[in-house]
Amino acid sequence: MTAATPAAGSAKPNILTAAACRKEFGGLVAVNDVDFNVPEGSIVSLIGPNGAGKTTFFNMLTGVYKPTSGRIELLGEDVTGKPPHAITARGIGRTFQNIRLFQNMTALENVLVGMHSRLRGGIMGSILRFRGSRVDKEEKESRERARELLVFSGLRNRDDHIARNLSYGDQRRLEVARALATKPRLLLLDEPTAGMNPQETSDFTAFVQRLRLEEGLAVLMIEHDMRVVMGVSDRVTVLDYGEKIAEGSPQEVQRDERVIEAYLGKGATTA
Repeated sequence: MTAATPAAGSAKPNILTAAACRKEFGGLVAVNDVDFNVPEGSIVSLIGPNGAGKTTFFNMLTGVYKPTSGRIELLGEDVTGKPPHAITARGIGRTFQNIRLFQNMTALENVLVGMHSRLRGGIMGSILRFRGSRVDKEEKESRERARELLVFSGLRNRDDHIARNLSYGDQRRLEVARALATKPRLLLLDEPTAGMNPQETSDFTAFVQRLRLEEGLAVLMIEHDMRVVMGVSDRVTVLDYGEKIAEGSPQEVQRDERVIEAYLGKGATTA
């Protein structure tokens, strides 16, 4: 399968395809030969119990872990085992389960860090700083774009706020703004609403929908809040002990007996 292969039930080509992806740590199989794809412009959720292999799978997709076996394609290119910076440059951005901001830097500076992989000015240009040079032009354009991303992410007038002083919800939004600064085609969100209050969760769910509608992004999300999953996902994939046990629409997955037994609980079918 390649990134040009239409996903089942969808006319859209796949922006990401993972075939028989496996990750072993010694004798432990954390991800067991998982086939997976994300169609362009879709929102896909990856769910499952704690320890099911979800974050390990994310780490393989983003180059943090090299798969023990299998193949990962992004936009038709084999990116299996490439380092994180190379995969970021090819169009995958991500956030983390535990917020990883530069806590002593401003919101604007955090977003500018995300733009680093897209800048073209060389080392000498940065040192010499000729007026009107590419570096000066890039810096001006980068700051303008960073401010636009902060506004888009709901952080208007937070440019000079130190990251550690932002609310938890705003720190989550800042992490997304930094990921957007890498100009991704696919955005991976690892438990983005964890720790948020109900209003922050509702606002963030609407924000994820805007990412698709206004930025044209595909989104792959690990999420435990089933209200978020059911409200925003086109498709849901379920992992349990590293294996894919179900995949389909949110409604189909919610009714799947294996998923109910492994993860949702009996009350999910009447929720």
